[in-house]
Amino acid sequence: MIFKDFPDFQPNISPKQMFMYGIVGGTYFRKITSPTTNKTYQNHYKKIKFLNNINKNNIINNIYNKNINYYKCKVGSSYEYWCMKNWINEKYDPYGWIEWYCNFYLGRRTPDDKRQINRWKAIAGINGRFRKMLENKIKKDKTKKYNKLKQTLLQWGVFYEFL
Repeated sequence: MIFKDFPDFQPNISPKQMFMYGIVGGTYFRKITSPTTNKTYQNHYKKIKFLNNINKNNIINNIYNKNINYYKCKVGSSYEYWCMKNWINEKYDPYGWIEWYCNFYLGRRTPDDKRQINRWKAIAGINGRFRKMLENKIKKDKTKKYNKLKQTLLQWGVFYEFL
C-alpha cells in the first residue's frame, strides 16, 4: 500500500484485513475509560464503515481472547500503559494507533499523522525494531515460528507472510 502524501508509510495490509485476520484479542474497540481525562469511549467502530461486516468478536470483546489473534498468542500492553506512555492522542483517536490507521486509510488527515507514521516506521517499517528483530531471528533459526513478533507486526499493519 502506498499513500501518495506519505510515501514512506507502507503497511502491507489494510486495517480491515487486520481485524479479519484477528488482532488485539478482539478487544480493540471495547468500551474504555481514559485514565487521563476520565472520559468514556464506546462504539467508535461504528463510525468506520468497513468494520460493519467484521465479526463483533474480533472488535469489541471485553476480555482478551488470544484465540481470536491470527497467531493464537497474546501480545501488547494495556490501554492504561498506552496512555501513560503518551501514545494516545484523545483529540483525534482515543483508542490509539489502530483507530488512527483506520481513519487515515479512509482519507482523513490530521496534525497527528506524522507522529503516528513515525511510530509505525520505528516499529514495523523497513528498519523498525520489531521487523528487524523478527528478520534477524528467522535468519538465525528458520525452524521457529516467532508468532509473538509476527502478531505484533500484524497489529501494526504488516503481515509477515506477505514479505
